[in-house]
Amino acid sequence: MKFIVKRDILLKSLNFVQGVVEKKNTLPILSNVLIQLKDKKLSLVATDLDIIFYDEISEVDIITEGSTTTSATILYDILRKITSNSELSFDLKSENKLSLKSANSDFNLLCLPTDNFPTFSDEFEGFEIDINNKNFLKLLNKTKISISNDDTRHYLNGIYLHITEAHNRNFLTGVATDSHRLSSSSLEIGKIENFSSLILPRKTVFQLCSLLAETDEKLSMQTSENKIKFTIGKMKLISKVIDGKFPDYKKVVPSNNSKTLIVSSKDFINSIERVTSVSLDRKEGVKLVINKDNIQLSVNSANSGEGNEKIQANFNSETINISFNSKYLIDIAAEVEDKNLKIHLKDSVSPVLIEDNSDKNSYYVIMPMKI
Repeated sequence: MKFIVKRDILLKSLNFVQGVVEKKNTLPILSNVLIQLKDKKLSLVATDLDIIFYDEISEVDIITEGSTTTSATILYDILRKITSNSELSFDLKSENKLSLKSANSDFNLLCLPTDNFPTFSDEFEGFEIDINNKNFLKLLNKTKISISNDDTRHYLNGIYLHITEAHNRNFLTGVATDSHRLSSSSLEIGKIENFSSLILPRKTVFQLCSLLAETDEKLSMQTSENKIKFTIGKMKLISKVIDGKFPDYKKVVPSNNSKTLIVSSKDFINSIERVTSVSLDRKEGVKLVINKDNIQLSVNSANSGEGNEKIQANFNSETINISFNSKYLIDIAAEVEDKNLKIHLKDSVSPVLIEDNSDKNSYYVIMPMKI
């Protein structure tokens, strides 16, 4: 196996590989990237047994076809430190040694046989769905903030993707919740047949966001019984889905919160960040005293002090005292596209509904906290 490729082209693909390869080193082969030269193409494959990433590079000078596996992290680290636009020359000297040369640099990388690398099939029987790349990225970004990190409830460790209908229109809807907050975002799609609802795992979500943020290539999605495949140009991401039942989230979405608060998103975020500066805990509770024309924000930390601030707002009811996890508020406010937050309240202890006037297909629910 022998080939020449530009450093920047290979580095871009290896950057995506880093999000997939197994870092815990339980199986050494899972820390490696599979490099294949066949049919005038260079392909890279990485997997942790739950996710498979595949990329194809055509801008390569293939001298001899072949394949091997080597450490994805080490190869990536070397390429990062090589000058941009450099030409890389690879030569498989033996089954366990890969030579890499560039200008005055010369490396010999240890390899593992390709026989040990997990095999996979990208053949899916499910119907292929074309999705707008940037709209789907927006859906993922708006919902991923509420994915749970609690592994004891594994069915909350991802985004629930399902089809919803409204006003005779079909939507692909994503929902995530950690039981303290909930995010929902939808994008309109054409008629879809036989799409089974699924829970997309956290790691897959973040890897997909990285891929979509770096390309405008066409995106398609295809599902099978317990897997999902995303095709983005020449790249493929295949993932297991979470085996579990997502809760009936609609039960926790408030429908009769009649008290409405309107406040500048930017002012709200900046104010929360300032008053929480007195605490080392990023999840410190922030207390809001909501009046007709202003909000008084305060944080009182037993270990470090207190912070207070007042900002302008518009509220259609009598004064309410309510407290929230400050990080949750900032995360949600940062995803709202409109210049103003529209917050619907019932009282100081009931769930709060947050809407985005610039994106009617997204909303957020957050539980107050006791301070």
